[in-house]
Amino acid sequence: MTTHPAHTESSKHLEETVTFGFWIYLMSDCLIFASLFATYGVLHNNTFGGPSAHELFSLPFVLAETLLLLTSSFTIGLAMLSAHHKRAGETAFWMGVTFLLGVAFLGMEISEFSNLISEGHGPSLSAFLSAFFTLVGTHGLHVALGALWMVVLFAQVLYSGITAFTMRRLLCLSLFWHFLDIVWIFIFTFVYLLGAF
Repeated sequence: MTTHPAHTESSKHLEETVTFGFWIYLMSDCLIFASLFATYGVLHNNTFGGPSAHELFSLPFVLAETLLLLTSSFTIGLAMLSAHHKRAGETAFWMGVTFLLGVAFLGMEISEFSNLISEGHGPSLSAFLSAFFTLVGTHGLHVALGALWMVVLFAQVLYSGITAFTMRRLLCLSLFWHFLDIVWIFIFTFVYLLGAF
């Protein structure tokens, strides 16, 4: 069975359009995070007599979070590699591992937020904590949405296999997940690492 040239050209054009559109979305997300980083940079010393970053953050705990997310970046890469070789089962396996790592990261982040709030260090205590909860919480929300997207795509890969449609979605998911890892590295550096000293 031969593929009609016009159909192939149309499919290629659609793929390029979707990828380009997704890059535009990621750039808009960059602007959101840039504004949140700028806000945090301005407000991080405005503790209103409350605790500072140095007093609140546990570097070993955050380092464990970071290792989870960086490992998930590696496993989503393995999922993409498997997808390029048309191995649907292997792709689904690595997506599952990535999902579990992402959920573990979210669990640690929720635990950190819960502990801070239970100790009376909620977002309403100071401008510093408001900026912190907003920045880190926005990243966490993105990770949660990425994990939900991964569940849907996991089911599609198992049901349909590696098609042009699922491959395009996998590519977008991979770009999104790597983007979240890069944002987290900035959060770890500027919020936690610099805040600890």
